[in-house]
Amino acid sequence: MVKTTDTNMMKASELKKLVVDLLGTCNVPGDDAETTAQVLVAAEMRDIPSHGMLRLTDYIRMLLNGRMNAKAVPSVLHESPSTLTIDGDNGLGPVVADYAMKRAITKARTAGTGWVAVQNSNHFGIAGYYAMQALPHQMIGLCMCNANPLVAPTFAAGGVMGTNPLAIAIPAGKEPPLVADFATAAIARGKVDLLCKQGLPIEEGFVQDADGSPATDPCVLRHGGAILPLGSTRKYGSHKGYCLASAIDILSGLLSGANFGPYVPPSVDWLPLKDHLPGKGTGHFFGAMRIDAFRPEKEFLAAMEQWVSTFRNTKPAAGQEKVYIPGDPEREAEKRNRQTGIRLQETVKDQIKVVCKELNLDCPF
Repeated sequence: MVKTTDTNMMKASELKKLVVDLLGTCNVPGDDAETTAQVLVAAEMRDIPSHGMLRLTDYIRMLLNGRMNAKAVPSVLHESPSTLTIDGDNGLGPVVADYAMKRAITKARTAGTGWVAVQNSNHFGIAGYYAMQALPHQMIGLCMCNANPLVAPTFAAGGVMGTNPLAIAIPAGKEPPLVADFATAAIARGKVDLLCKQGLPIEEGFVQDADGSPATDPCVLRHGGAILPLGSTRKYGSHKGYCLASAIDILSGLLSGANFGPYVPPSVDWLPLKDHLPGKGTGHFFGAMRIDAFRPEKEFLAAMEQWVSTFRNTKPAAGQEKVYIPGDPEREAEKRNRQTGIRLQETVKDQIKVVCKELNLDCPF
């Protein structure tokens, strides 16, 4: 295994090799391990560690205890000229999602748009990774999925919905593409998990305890607590986050035949599995839209260039350096991390050390 001279910073190639080696010991085929490594490391490169290497140990635990199929082969359940419904065969989420998004792009090439619903999958990393796959084809990419039932609907005490992320990627000609990738909860579950592992508090307005009262302990999720919807409280618009998460849950779960809300199988070992599920696995939904199916491509890209420059040149608020376009912070992080290397959280490194030891692999740190 590749060693690094600086244990605080690692190259993307080193992390990818680590992921491939660890998944290989779990009988994951080489190509599938490479795909999963690409997705997890992309999250680290874009400064989204909550969906990066932190998730690797969850994947490995689920593979080892038989909750996830290492050699899954996705299959088509239903098809029309512009749509597909896919069964992910309970495989690694990144593998299933990569297959599904590529099928959406293929559909869009011939039909103008392509839409793929997925059942029987698992946690797939950052949603933006798949939406961005449409960009080289001069298409708009869309991705969403449901997730661990850890979010409380507005006015509810317990968590029965997922953080249900949504991502959209739009090409912009000479300007960088617009890439919006966000959870429809007040905070991503992975970020709460990181704070819990680090023993750090969380600001009020992100989580609540089992009775629905405000909490500042991120570990409260392990004791019946829940994450708040996007908007935090009803006063600040949590009903809007709840509505958005509901739509994503229905498109990802019900439309595909996957589970919904409280029945989505957890991707963490501290949440119990439910019996008599109404669907199969976790659900995803993908879209690809060919620009020239709506208007001439050059006209749209020119309009997007104007849109980006208009918003980028908006006067910043007092104390702010500039106005960002969705995707700017992640692009800047990617550029920086490519030059300096990736710094893993110490708690994440400790988790990986334990897994490496259990699987008899050398650890690069």
